Amino acid sequence: MKNALTLLALVTLTGCATASSTYLADGKQALSIDCSGEVMSWAQCYEKADASCAGTGYNIIATDGTPALAPSEKTLGVDVGNFKSRTIVVACK
Repeated sequence: MKNALTLLALVTLTGCATASSTYLADGKQALSIDCSGEVMSWAQCYEKADASCAGTGYNIIATDGTPALAPSEKTLGVDVGNFKSRTIVVACK
């Protein structure tokens, strides 16, 4: 049982960026990429954009995310318990 809980915790923590199709105001197709969570980073958003555009490159249309906390707002120097929201919208070239 203990091994199953450990495996479940690891799977939960090691999420991956997800991409979904969206449309811009001018009708062009784009991708909305979400890489939210404690163990994710902006780098994973950009890696997913590159992989989703099959090496043709992309233009960043918008970014949205939770701002980083100031050092004085952290608990013992660590940002504990705050969900990190990160989303980018890209258009493949």
